[in-house]
Amino acid sequence: MNRIDDAPAAAAHDRSAAWRDDRRHVLHSWSAQAQIDPVVVAGAQGAWFWDEHGTRWLDFSSQLVNVNLGHQHPALVEAIREQAATLCTIAPYHANAATAQAARMIAEVAPGDLDRVFFTNGGAEAVENAVRIARQHTGRNKLLAMYRSYHGATAGAITLTGDPRRWNAEPGLPGVVRFWGPYAYRSAFYAQTPEQECERALAHLQQTLELEGAHTVAAILLESVVGGNGILVPPDGYLRGVRELCDRHGIVLIADEVMAGFGRCGEWFAIDHWGVVPDLITFAKGVNCGYVPLGGVIVSERIAQAYQQRPFPGGLTYSGHPLACAAAVACIGVYRSEGLIERARRIGADIIGPALAAMAERHASVGEVRGLGAFWAIELVSDRASREPLVPFNAGGAANAPMAELVAACKRGGVWPFAAGNRLHIVPPLNIGEDELRHGLAVIDEALAVADRYVAD
Repeated sequence: MNRIDDAPAAAAHDRSAAWRDDRRHVLHSWSAQAQIDPVVVAGAQGAWFWDEHGTRWLDFSSQLVNVNLGHQHPALVEAIREQAATLCTIAPYHANAATAQAARMIAEVAPGDLDRVFFTNGGAEAVENAVRIARQHTGRNKLLAMYRSYHGATAGAITLTGDPRRWNAEPGLPGVVRFWGPYAYRSAFYAQTPEQECERALAHLQQTLELEGAHTVAAILLESVVGGNGILVPPDGYLRGVRELCDRHGIVLIADEVMAGFGRCGEWFAIDHWGVVPDLITFAKGVNCGYVPLGGVIVSERIAQAYQQRPFPGGLTYSGHPLACAAAVACIGVYRSEGLIERARRIGADIIGPALAAMAERHASVGEVRGLGAFWAIELVSDRASREPLVPFNAGGAANAPMAELVAACKRGGVWPFAAGNRLHIVPPLNIGEDELRHGLAVIDEALAVADRYVAD
């Protein structure tokens, strides 16, 4: 969002009714309300959206990394329209065709024996229910989660989150223990190679389990590829090592695939890249591109069998909402018919990755580029030798000026970026046109000159 200029109060009268109503009545998330000037979006199509004045942006953020099929995809719009004409909503203790078909199609693309689906309204609720299932299944209380993570803003999910957004919600859910995950560029373990990072991160996790008492730990929750905290791709062997630790100690492994799943990383689920099967998967976002809110937990058959004779410990009025599930059925169908899982893998390897590597060669402010599929990050620094971040951790206000200027330059060039900390995340729709993708990357390449001005001599 753009900062409000210190314009006279009367200027508000010249703005649209939508803008005035928003400013008077809407509370926007994670924002100081007087310091934002939200764009009034009037429409969107494909990889583009525009405001009420006709200014257009190429959506390199996929909004919140959820619009995997872009805006107004006709198959999803028609599925919602047809479902609305048949059955708009129904209580979750009933069955209906849309919900049942969505569950079957999700189970079909899930790894291993993950064959049952509990539907939620979004990712945070999925995490809440996954944790509840893990605790009931194991009879244990403790939960291990990473520092560099985001799992949602509901009470339990925000406690499990590692980044600063959790601070105002503390003390929060009891029993949460944090650990350091792998991040080779800024290794907490002084590793010099990806192999060392993997080995030392797993040793750290094993030691954490020993000191906490592995027999007291219900679940290890992690993002298969860390999303909002840096698009951190784990080194080969790490997730398999976590799986082995969980098996050794009877711990449930929960893979948070809310952001990384449904093709974003060039696989149905990011964890498939390493051939690892978790016990539970949380999902949302790309399951139906957010056209109607939907999330859920995919549950292994082994765990789900417990609920044949005892009640499942959760419920939501809108669980398995027909409109949302109809959109999911259409969405999964499009992933398959248009070959978008494979396409995401290809554009990452052939277009995004090489373009970002070239930017790293040209721009002194680029410390590292990393990613998979259509899920990439440019990490920006003020000094390559020391790896000093372009802006401090959790920077705001004047301290965040370099990133704010970079984002503004991208927007002036007609690209709406996803900025987080000292990074630009490259997360366009999976079906973005190749010419559009190259155009957006060229705009970012040009905008990085702004960041270069802050590099130490």
